[in-house]
Amino acid sequence: MEPQTRLFPPSQGVPNNPALPVLIYRAALPADAGAIETHVNANGWECRWRNGIFDYHHFHSTAHEALMVASGRARVQIGGEDGDTIEIAAGDALVLPAGTGHRRLTASGDFLIVGAYPPGQDYQIERPEAADLPRAFAAIARVPLPSSDPVGGAAGPLTRLWKG
Repeated sequence: MEPQTRLFPPSQGVPNNPALPVLIYRAALPADAGAIETHVNANGWECRWRNGIFDYHHFHSTAHEALMVASGRARVQIGGEDGDTIEIAAGDALVLPAGTGHRRLTASGDFLIVGAYPPGQDYQIERPEAADLPRAFAAIARVPLPSSDPVGGAAGPLTRLWKG
């Protein structure tokens, strides 16, 4: 399955990623948190939490992040204040390169995300109003590319689309 791709310039304190696009997979996964975790873990990423998406702009300059929708639906903004608003629903996945801003605008009552990261990458929640952009860009440049795609595995589109 080929994801949609979006690349964002910096936006009002959100660095975004200057080289790697956001990957948007539609109806690519089962609508079940346990099944998603099994699939994503088998593809070499580490599922670390189940919850929603914060309702404020934030980013992670120290890790790439995969957000898989296990249930419900939401409208999210990616790329910071100047970014895009997209609808996501159960079975969809967003793969956000380090530095990509994101926030939840609205969500159904049953909205549930499974969050995953490449092995060895730890995320820090950073907000645009407190961002040190030169430090964030330096940190983003040091985040290694994952060896696999959380949705498609070792031969998945990420390995082709994220050349660095």
